[in-house]
Amino acid sequence: MADSASESDTDGAGGNSSSLAAMQSSCSSTSGGGGGGGGGGGGSGGKSGGIVISPFRLEELTNRLASLQQENKVLKIELETYKLKCKALQEENRDLRKASVTIQARAEQEEEFISNTLFKKIQALQKEKETLAVNYEKEEEFLTNELSRKLMQLQHEKAELEQHLEQEQEFQVNKLMKKIKKLENDTISKQLTLEQLRREKIDLENTLEQEQEALVNRLWKRMDKLEAEKRILQEKLDQPVSAPPSPRDISMEIDSPENMMRHIRFLKNEVERLKKQLRAAQLQHSEKMAQYLEEERHMREENLRLQRKLQREMERREALCRQLSESESSLEMDDERYFNEMSAQGLRPRTVSSPIPYTPSPSSSRPISPGLSYASHTVGFTPPTSLTRAGMSYYNSPGLHVQHMGTSHGITVSVCGGGKHLKPYLSIYPSFPLPPPPFFGLENKHIPVASGRYPT
Repeated sequence: MADSASESDTDGAGGNSSSLAAMQSSCSSTSGGGGGGGGGGGGSGGKSGGIVISPFRLEELTNRLASLQQENKVLKIELETYKLKCKALQEENRDLRKASVTIQARAEQEEEFISNTLFKKIQALQKEKETLAVNYEKEEEFLTNELSRKLMQLQHEKAELEQHLEQEQEFQVNKLMKKIKKLENDTISKQLTLEQLRREKIDLENTLEQEQEALVNRLWKRMDKLEAEKRILQEKLDQPVSAPPSPRDISMEIDSPENMMRHIRFLKNEVERLKKQLRAAQLQHSEKMAQYLEEERHMREENLRLQRKLQREMERREALCRQLSESESSLEMDDERYFNEMSAQGLRPRTVSSPIPYTPSPSSSRPISPGLSYASHTVGFTPPTSLTRAGMSYYNSPGLHVQHMGTSHGITVSVCGGGKHLKPYLSIYPSFPLPPPPFFGLENKHIPVASGRYPT
């Protein structure tokens, strides 16, 4: 389509150029005929020659022709460029198809090589796995045989520790109970003393109030009496001298005003002295009450501290009892479950986890592990003491921690926390030396002892 468009453009451009050339020739002939007619004097010959075109129009057509020719050249160049690009893209497409075929073949070869390599590696890993399983079984057998020798010793040590712990706990509880009873008795006696002092204080205050009231009443009576005597003396002074003296006046003369004033001053001094004594008694009483309150506060604090200490000891004892009972129950359950599994599977008694000695059936044709003689070495089982299930404490969940002991491969097994996954075994394997324990995450630990004498 681009070729046809370019050809039509070129044809149109050629037609335009021919028409423009014809127009130019007609214009030139017209201008020549006009000149001849002007020279000869006749103008009719020039009018009949052709169409008259102005120079401006002619120039415009010429410019348009040139632009069309230029556009034709540009379009031809673009056509050639697109043809070259099309050829290049076709060649590139062919190259890409060849490369894809080559890559696919190479990928198939690589996949086949990788699959063969992986198959060889899988076979090697399977062989290594079987070898590791055999080695693991042998090492497990060595470990369990040596651990079974230490299990009975641990059980005896555990029973001794439980008995010792129960005695220590009983001693501590009795000691604390004695202290608590003593403190309670002291507190009760102090409270009784305090109540008695309070009653004495109340009685003393009541007595002082009564004495003050009696003294005030007496003073008021004396004041009333003095006022009456004063009025009588005033009336006596106002009476004439010739009046005969009465017995009452004689008694009044005996009690003169000076004596009355002296008696009043004496009574005032007595009141002041009694007030001072009352203030001193109140001050002394307040000091004693403050001292008694301070002693009572100290005794209450001491009592509260001892009660908290006793509560902590009781909680610790109960928690440790629960932990010990849980550890014993979990150990017994693990032993029973493993023994049941071994009995159900009918395996050879290489590793017996039950504390009851396993006797193989006479019909079993598989040999027992070397060095294993149940007839000559029968392991008895002693159930753990209950400690009344309330006095068991200071033990975490029992795990077996093994310590490697030099060249003789001795193992020290300790009951510590966190190792429930390692089951006790009772098989004996004395014919082979015991290698260092590489499995079970065994640590070099003995029975830890907390502050004091209590194992935790």
